[in-house]
Amino acid sequence: MAAGLVIGWQRTVRHKNVGIRTFGLVGLGTAAVASLFSEALQPDAASRVVQGVLTGIGFLGTGLIIRRNDDLMPHGLTTAAAIWVTAALGCAAGVGHWLVAGTATVLALALLFIDHSVERWAARRSPVRKQPSDDGSSSGQGGNPGY
Repeated sequence: MAAGLVIGWQRTVRHKNVGIRTFGLVGLGTAAVASLFSEALQPDAASRVVQGVLTGIGFLGTGLIIRRNDDLMPHGLTTAAAIWVTAALGCAAGVGHWLVAGTATVLALALLFIDHSVERWAARRSPVRKQPSDDGSSSGQGGNPGY
């Protein structure tokens, strides 16, 4: 839950739609579910629970991703990814991998504090490559452009 609270705080500070309570609940819930099954009689029970939780949490994240008619870029991808990471952190803590949960929380926060200005700077510094269109029309041949 602590990892979720910290990550949720960062998203709240950035004025995102999902914040402290949601991230805290995701962390708490996934930790609780993972800890319930980490000491089950079947040795692979925790693995199945973690797989199910991380798959299911992807659907929650999908609800955050939107694309507006006037903007080709999707929005909410980082918040959706942060929710998925928070679920993974909760699972790690729930099965007792505290070092993984703590280290990954710090790394996730570091990534979330990198804002779009850093990404724009990196894009300006890299050589521009023309991307072929999906239908292959830029190659003049149609279909697969060969890569």
